[in-house]
Amino acid sequence: MDIITENTALAADIDDQPLTRAAAAMRPSLRQFRDALETEQRFPPALVAQLTEAGFYRMTIPRVLGGLQTDTPTFLRVVELMAEGLGSVGWNLVNNGVIQLITLGLPDDGVHEIYGSGKGTVVAGTAIQGGGIGVPVPGGYRVTGRWSFGSGCQEAGWMLASFQIQDGEGLRTRSSEDGGTYWRGVFRRDEVTVIPGTWDVTGMRGTGSFDWTVTDMFLPERRTMTHAGAPLDNQWSRWPGVSYALPAGAWIGPHHSSVITGITRAAIDALIGLAVEKTPRGRSGMLCENPQVQDAVGRADAILSAGQVYRRSMVAELWNTVASGGETTLMQRARTRLAAVHAADCAREALDLVYRYGGSTSFKRETRLAECWRDAQVVGQSQTVGPEWYPQGGRAYMGMDPGVRLR
Repeated sequence: MDIITENTALAADIDDQPLTRAAAAMRPSLRQFRDALETEQRFPPALVAQLTEAGFYRMTIPRVLGGLQTDTPTFLRVVELMAEGLGSVGWNLVNNGVIQLITLGLPDDGVHEIYGSGKGTVVAGTAIQGGGIGVPVPGGYRVTGRWSFGSGCQEAGWMLASFQIQDGEGLRTRSSEDGGTYWRGVFRRDEVTVIPGTWDVTGMRGTGSFDWTVTDMFLPERRTMTHAGAPLDNQWSRWPGVSYALPAGAWIGPHHSSVITGITRAAIDALIGLAVEKTPRGRSGMLCENPQVQDAVGRADAILSAGQVYRRSMVAELWNTVASGGETTLMQRARTRLAAVHAADCAREALDLVYRYGGSTSFKRETRLAECWRDAQVVGQSQTVGPEWYPQGGRAYMGMDPGVRLR
């Protein structure tokens, strides 16, 4: 299935794009994998095959490398739809796509080593700073480290890590303009050791976000890159296309926000399905006949939809600015990041409503409402949609320095 998706002008109806139609069609079938993901904490080979065939592991890879070069709004919508089916699938797909973007900053020979086949390439790992130490040797580094949150590590072919370089004079430092003291490197999956039992969590178990480690492993120079000092200094901008000229804030923040809004949409649908079937104990009418339940469904949909629309409009504004040859402004970047956080908060607020009015069904582990509740709480704890972004946006609005992550 080969889908060309990126155009300079965004499609008027993202849900009518081939890739989003494919996601919507696959969404119901994801439920068959739910039990396996919960118990095995990895994507079954059959699921990986389906995602690969649909092109979902090629969404952010440039067309010159055999990818789909998907525009950002379509990418986020695909993730949202897949999260409606299974939260863990949406999460791993969006992390894969963002990590692929990061690894496009590797030297050309490293990029072609990873993506040269033109097929779907699953990349996992840890994008945040810290966790490893590299010692310079001819041709690269000997790296030792341990990293957390390796979402998708069980099905991945490559793993991204961050490390510092240690030589005879201690930890090597660079100027702040060069990004501080951190490097990034990409290991083959067979070069790392995943540590079982390190992803014992209440929700999103299927992501398999285990800790992982390497010990004195040789990492060739071609698979290393500096860790950008600020997210806006993206290192994938040498690739042609609007997708790679966008500020990182068009991707980071909206990516996890899309996962939680997808999960909450599934929860609203779950309450609607329950309400037309359930007669609560001690009541004569069905749950759907309760005015409070009717109110909760209406309010939840309105709250969630408002957050989604704000996020989509701001991401589209960044895209259109870059596509027209303009430079994005600090205010645009701040609003985009706040729109992502606000959409996530709207999702949690809407989920509170539907969870409450599901009654005792909501806390039964095997029910969809309980699953959505658990998964959304885990996603909502991510720093990418955390409350600390609100004051950073507020500082930007008041003409104050918002910090490097928005500049």
